[in-house]
Amino acid sequence: MKRLVIKVGSSIISNGDFIAMDRIKNLAIFLNSLRQKYQIILVSSGAVASGYTKLCLDKSKLENKQALAAIGQPLLINAYQKVFDSFGIFVSQLLLTGYDFDSRINTEYASKTIEVLLKNNVLPIINENDSTAINELTFGDNDRLSAYVAYYFGADMLVILSDIAGYYDSDPHENKNAHLLKIVHQIPQEKLISHYNPHGNFATGGIVTKLLAADFLLQKNKSMFLCNGLELEDAGSFLLQGIHKSGTLFIVKDEKGQ
Repeated sequence: MKRLVIKVGSSIISNGDFIAMDRIKNLAIFLNSLRQKYQIILVSSGAVASGYTKLCLDKSKLENKQALAAIGQPLLINAYQKVFDSFGIFVSQLLLTGYDFDSRINTEYASKTIEVLLKNNVLPIINENDSTAINELTFGDNDRLSAYVAYYFGADMLVILSDIAGYYDSDPHENKNAHLLKIVHQIPQEKLISHYNPHGNFATGGIVTKLLAADFLLQKNKSMFLCNGLELEDAGSFLLQGIHKSGTLFIVKDEKGQ
């Protein structure tokens, strides 16, 4: 059975500043269907949004975001457990940081834990440990972490469910004629060094961190699929039926150049 890492950002499971249970339910329905064909590892942001439901702090300050993450992480995992219980799916929580992938021993132990969970049909839910690590809170909403998870934990593909439909040849917010790129084999280096804006979506940090994740995996001969996570029909068509209606597949060219 092939293995997928599914990454969902805060924009997919929250509605403004708060966690949207209806969106988590839709995600659970989607993942339950995928589990008939794949082993699934879920990488989920949303701890800060969950914490904000209990304590309204100024999120422009890093220390406040870390405090909100500490409050929100148990709320987030509890929300997932409540929803997945209705499908008979037991969930687990792993909080990782980039440092866990810098240490061979740490990576090995984390990988062994994942294998035990998957073997016993438990859904691993991974988030960055935001209370001590600042990478997600300042640079990318778990995009790069999910790429590390996909590579080091033996996934066949990373699937990023986003609030954008895929990767375009230009910013669709500025160019109504922007064209969705359905297949990408290589990412130009200049696209990986664009200025980061934590409030941006397509043209700034939102897409750049996704391209960095894709570039990392392409260099490791792994693939990534970027698609709309608010409307999951096209993602389901691609992953379950092999019908590529929308979304961008980042994949290394084969020996035939395809």
